Amino acid sequence: MKEITVTKNEAGQRADKLLAKYLKEAPKSFFYKMMRKKNIVLNGKKMQGNEILQVGDELKLFLSDETVEKFQGSVPGEAGKGKRGETLPDPKKLPVLYEDEDIVLLNKPVGMLSQKAQPQDISAVEYLLAHLLENGSITREQLRSFRPSVCNRLDRNTTGILIAGKSLAGLQTMSELLRDRSVHKYYCCIVKGKMEGTQHLKGYLVKDHTTNQVRVSKELTKNEEAQPIETKYRVITSDGNLTLLEVLLLTGRSHQIRAHLSSIGHPILGDPKYGDQGLNTRYKSLGVKHQLLHAWRLEFPNVKGEFSYLSGKIFTAPPPGIFLKLFPGQDFSSKT
Repeated sequence: MKEITVTKNEAGQRADKLLAKYLKEAPKSFFYKMMRKKNIVLNGKKMQGNEILQVGDELKLFLSDETVEKFQGSVPGEAGKGKRGETLPDPKKLPVLYEDEDIVLLNKPVGMLSQKAQPQDISAVEYLLAHLLENGSITREQLRSFRPSVCNRLDRNTTGILIAGKSLAGLQTMSELLRDRSVHKYYCCIVKGKMEGTQHLKGYLVKDHTTNQVRVSKELTKNEEAQPIETKYRVITSDGNLTLLEVLLLTGRSHQIRAHLSSIGHPILGDPKYGDQGLNTRYKSLGVKHQLLHAWRLEFPNVKGEFSYLSGKIFTAPPPGIFLKLFPGQDFSSKT
């Protein structure tokens, strides 16, 4: 017999949804048959499967260990124990900037996917799970019914802050703040040429699905699938050949910063898609091997409810060393 006690991470969903996560290899017909026969009960009573679960509810599965094991499948970290499953990586490769009971802020290095593109990929999510398992924030058994994840995405070769939810409440709240753009995401980047002052750029982003690239148009034209974009930037410093910018995303489209800056003649250094390839080649000998775009700073708005402790908080992620190599002495610890 297996017993599941509903926590805050499982509450609020239908009972059959939780069962489908816990016994992910079982067909739905199996759940309903077991419920009809009272082999699966909720709080000691016959259930239908459409009940909305509350914290403290108890699901009892009067099933053999062999049946449960057959239908559970594997969880992260079980590979190598005779089960199919994903091997988790070394969590130390993904630095933690901040952590509490509900959220984690991570500093993604270059070359790491935010989320899997293919089943065999190892992404920031797998590093996150490895970290949470290592520090005891979650158990492998709990991963059967709830899986922490990252809430925002960065391109593989863009570095910087990823927001992750450790709890269901953390995932939902952070996702909502990102969706309504009330949390401000500031990037820093190094671009071609000398720039001055501040600017608020507007335009439309048109995607070429064959090349997985975008271009920026100043005006909306007919017969084009275009998305409106807005990007603000502020010059931090310049050496005459390169400029260090602070960029605020007002809309969050794929490749937006890279394409928008390239469209005004100031592509990001090291960018293989939208950059100046001659400039990239010249700086390669100095260690520029990827686009120098970094998700640098998060500024939280006034947050109500259980996450009010985040109100007004500012978090920064130190950029890769190449930023300091090109602009030595620059302070990246806070707003400059």
